[in-house]
Amino acid sequence: MKRFFFLLAIALLITGMAVGTAFAADQNVTLRFSNVTSQSAIDAGKVFKEVAERESGGSLTVIVYDSNQLGDDRVVIEGTIFGDIDIAASSTSPMANIFPDFFIFDSPYLFIDTEHAFAGLDGEVGQKILKNMETKGLRGLAFWENGFRNFTNNRTPVRLPSEVRGMKIRTMENEVHLAAWRAFDANPTPMAFTELFTALQQGTVDGQENPLGIIDGNKFQEVQKFISLTQHVYTPFILCMNADRYNTLSDNQKAALDKAVAESTTYQRNRSQELEKEILERSVNMGTVVTHLTTEEKKAWQDVMIEANIFDLVKRRMENPSYLDELLK
Repeated sequence: MKRFFFLLAIALLITGMAVGTAFAADQNVTLRFSNVTSQSAIDAGKVFKEVAERESGGSLTVIVYDSNQLGDDRVVIEGTIFGDIDIAASSTSPMANIFPDFFIFDSPYLFIDTEHAFAGLDGEVGQKILKNMETKGLRGLAFWENGFRNFTNNRTPVRLPSEVRGMKIRTMENEVHLAAWRAFDANPTPMAFTELFTALQQGTVDGQENPLGIIDGNKFQEVQKFISLTQHVYTPFILCMNADRYNTLSDNQKAALDKAVAESTTYQRNRSQELEKEILERSVNMGTVVTHLTTEEKKAWQDVMIEANIFDLVKRRMENPSYLDELLK
């Protein structure tokens, strides 16, 4: 009996030492997470925080700063590269000057629908783009959904590219977007976003293009009668982390963070789709005419882009133009 208790005491001592070593490895770490203004991303940030803290046994604390509190996308990404911010969500467009391959996401009709977009982002090309972020000190974690850009106007329901001929359309100051709308025989007009509502109201421009969340958030339905779900450009959010910061975490903390990324990404994408349905219902109730394009109708727009060599314009800006060829296949 004495021998039994002696061996039991030794076993408990060894177990206690092992547990103590494990806890010592998982030192408490606080991570600063800069999030964007999208409601689906804000909701997903809460999921990310909950999962990371739970799965790490409380050794990770995630402080989420929503709605670009720490600066605009460019400032936030630079801050994450330098290590002032640990984790960041950002639209891809402001990052293209740092990562030229992000110009791929300015390509009109690169993706025909959401399923197509997710397949590309989660497939080989999307993962290569995330991996290449390490050259600038960032670890690409995942693609969240910003959404498709859609077209609104005050003239007519639009299904085919010929129906925008001659329309004056507000666009971003973006070489690819301007070339695309000219190829559709429209009159693209770069304009500050802050001036857009008034310009639509006064008829200075006939229409504009933006994701549904932007259209609804800025009440463009009040000054635009027609929404066409052209889905002509798909813009993702990039979720990334300072690479050195990630590498300092314990294996347990990395596993917790990876699980937080996976669960929050699934949640964010589903939430984004839910919110878009709510926006469309609200728009119809406001009297807006919503036009849903078929896959064949979207293909007609894509064919114009191919004929106008818009994809070649994008490839000239990219570091790895073969990525675009792979996705177009």
